[in-house]
Amino acid sequence: MEHGLNLAVVVAIAGGLVVWSVVAERLERWNVTAPIVFVAAGLLLANGPTGVVDVRLGGPGIAELAEITLAVVLFGDAARVSLADVRHDLGLPSRLLFIGLPLTMLLGTVAARLLFPSLSWWVCAVIGAAVAPTDAALGAAIVNDERVPARIRRVLNVESGLNDGIVTPFVKFFIVAAVIGTSLETESEGGALAELAIGVAGGAAIGVLGGWLMSRARAAGIGAKSYRKVGVTALAILSYAALVEIGGNGFVAAFVAGLAYGAVTTDERDESLEFTHQSAELMSMIVWFFFGAVMVPTLQDASWQEVLFAVGALTVVRMVPVAVALLGTGFDAATVGVLGWFGPRGLASVVFALLALEGLAPADAQRAVTIITATVLMSVVAHGVSAGPIAARYGATVRSAR
Repeated sequence: MEHGLNLAVVVAIAGGLVVWSVVAERLERWNVTAPIVFVAAGLLLANGPTGVVDVRLGGPGIAELAEITLAVVLFGDAARVSLADVRHDLGLPSRLLFIGLPLTMLLGTVAARLLFPSLSWWVCAVIGAAVAPTDAALGAAIVNDERVPARIRRVLNVESGLNDGIVTPFVKFFIVAAVIGTSLETESEGGALAELAIGVAGGAAIGVLGGWLMSRARAAGIGAKSYRKVGVTALAILSYAALVEIGGNGFVAAFVAGLAYGAVTTDERDESLEFTHQSAELMSMIVWFFFGAVMVPTLQDASWQEVLFAVGALTVVRMVPVAVALLGTGFDAATVGVLGWFGPRGLASVVFALLALEGLAPADAQRAVTIITATVLMSVVAHGVSAGPIAARYGATVRSAR
């Protein structure tokens, strides 16, 4: 029976997942992470002489899968955060989000303009914003290492959870502005703030109500244990999709819903989130496969400017704003360096690249995707390889951030 190429993609991904499950422990000991493996698998199996599947950039469903995956990851990460600890230490993530993040977008825009003068300022702003949000999952070794001060791990997690949603309206606006050459009046600041506010309120409502219902069902003995875990994952997807449908910021909604769910289900939180974390890992590996298959090949047209931009985006463009944001906190240089370096670019940047592909003029879209892809690929490798060793060294020697 002729199944077509889609089934070949399923075979390639499923086979990769089986192989990874067999060798993961050994490879992770060598600091070879799942994103590194699946990006490489996608690149090899969909391109060149080893290509056995046909996947195309802009193909149906890839952008939607990436968005839903990011939402599930954000929900799961947020649900593990103690809301009481966040309230107690809100100043640090606030500094990174409201001082560091805007500076990072600004520096990224300027860097793009200097290196790619043929691009308009608006296209450069799309690029600068797209590579600004961080992805804690790519530095999981440091976020999950209990030797690292809990305060630092929590800050990195909260920052990566919220900066995706904060950046989203900027990326969308810059894309529109790049296409029609508009002024800042195209989308009002109030509209972006309203989107964020709706996302926060809606996400909180879904997280609280969903967590309360599941806790009540568990106490009454009317909810099956296995389906309760599935329900939590569905709650993560619902928080994203429902809020996008009504005009809210879906990524912020997913993160806030996770925080709210974790706050009302503390006695069963870790157990109920097990399937959500597994689902997020599975979906993330699929997205990284597609990233390697359809986005990494765009680098064949890359020049030294793309490489230099990627290096700058992961170092100066991120680390200088973080250092500025942390002035007056009393952190030592090692802690500031760790917080600055562990700003890996991951799923959110992939989503924004796909938005740019759909929204920008073809020539601008191709260049933007190439630049963003170079940054994400370098981050996948550099942060994946360095997270374990840095976590071990930093956790063993630093005490001032505890």
